[in-house]
Amino acid sequence: MLFKNELLWASLIIFNFGVVLFAYRFFGKLGLYAWIGIAVILANIQVLKTVELFALVATLGNIIYGTTFLVTDILSEVYGKAEAKKAVFMGFFFMIGATAVMWICLQFIPHISDFAQSSLETIFAIMPRIALGSLTAYLVSQLHDVWAFAFWKRIFSKPHQLWIRNNLSTMVSQLIDSIIFCTVALLGLYEMNVWFQILLTTYILKLIVAALDTPFVYIARKIYFKYFIDKDKTAVI
Repeated sequence: MLFKNELLWASLIIFNFGVVLFAYRFFGKLGLYAWIGIAVILANIQVLKTVELFALVATLGNIIYGTTFLVTDILSEVYGKAEAKKAVFMGFFFMIGATAVMWICLQFIPHISDFAQSSLETIFAIMPRIALGSLTAYLVSQLHDVWAFAFWKRIFSKPHQLWIRNNLSTMVSQLIDSIIFCTVALLGLYEMNVWFQILLTTYILKLIVAALDTPFVYIARKIYFKYFIDKDKTAVI
């Protein structure tokens, strides 16, 4: 089907961002923290799958990973820098935990009736390198995003300027993330022309995702004022 991948990609953006808002609406900050853990683990599994998007080679995982920036920007906007940093370090812990647990599971000798070992090895045997690249890129880029959002918020502090601080912080952070991750996790796994396409496409797609997440930050802000303003005393708005 023509443009099937592109249509699925666009649908996945709306679905993932919608899930973040759902988690925030019904579980508050805890929902956002929980989503960080889900997103960093799934992103590092999805990134192993390469697809063609807009006539370029790309890896999956860009969308769900992009939601981590949405989450930290929501936390930064409503609750401040400290809460956003907490989410970053929680995601870091979840990724280390998941990698360690799955590595140990792969060391078990499978029974003769087992049919999953080879499939798990395909996904998780390479995961330590993917995880190293992801953890490094995640920690550096996310901490930069939290710092940059707070920096730009001091300059563009008006509520209607939220889109400026959101995009300025996220777009630079995504560039940092793409360069670190593709270098550490993927360099040598693909031919150089394919690797460069993945790097370029990854960043372009992340830029699109970053731009599209802006309305969802505004919606999250409205959710706070409608449902949480009288209950949560930790907000900085």
